[in-house]
Amino acid sequence: MDIASLIGFIGGAAVIVLGVATSGGSLGGIIDIPSVLVTIGGSFLTLFIVAPLGDILGFLKVYARIFKTFDYGEKTLIQAMVSLSEKARREGILALEEGLDDLESAFMKEGLRMVVDGTDGNVIRAIMENEMSQAEGRHMKMINIVNQWAGFGPGFGMMGTVIGLIGMLNNLEDKSSLGPNMAVALITTLYGSMLANWLVGPVAQKLMAQNAQEMAAQEMIIEGVLSIQAGDNPRILAMKLLTYLDPKTRKVIEPDVLKD
Repeated sequence: MDIASLIGFIGGAAVIVLGVATSGGSLGGIIDIPSVLVTIGGSFLTLFIVAPLGDILGFLKVYARIFKTFDYGEKTLIQAMVSLSEKARREGILALEEGLDDLESAFMKEGLRMVVDGTDGNVIRAIMENEMSQAEGRHMKMINIVNQWAGFGPGFGMMGTVIGLIGMLNNLEDKSSLGPNMAVALITTLYGSMLANWLVGPVAQKLMAQNAQEMAAQEMIIEGVLSIQAGDNPRILAMKLLTYLDPKTRKVIEPDVLKD
């Protein structure tokens, strides 16, 4: 469970409630069902114009990813790569075939299988980079849908405000209702802003960060596979892969992988 996402959502709600309470208002004063329908419902339904039905139906699954933590095992990958490199130099490339099925990373497994099969390094890089690019393309397609929803939210909020103002202007003779009607009209603008800046917009940014982490791990795997294929010294391979880690993590595993 990603605690940071929970803090963001729960903390955001708490701040809004606190802001309403300290401004002399009431929580019921910012809750309006027609505004919800226009702003949230309208902006979401617009996505069906933008993207295929299947992508929209898979939206909730993508949204739920921000509550999960993902560990792509960079430390374990480096240790495994160094171990495989040592084995390849000691027993030959064909010796790697024996333990391929035990590898957790399917991406690394397929890359090493091509190495064992004697595939040229340039071909291996092309295939693995294309697979990585296709995966990132699928991720970005869903992230773009999230971004588009965040972009539509404020627009529908303004539409709701205009609808409310039209209704208010049609009843100008009832001056006692002007204040309450104006407040209701502005609620849709609030909802649009909340959608873009709290409920949806930040989700796209979190998904982008997760995608970047996964792509970095796959880049590291490609570098390791090609290093093994080229017959690099295990120490050189380790030095290459350690550059993908942050300084704190790197310091922890350096003694294990940088062997003389």
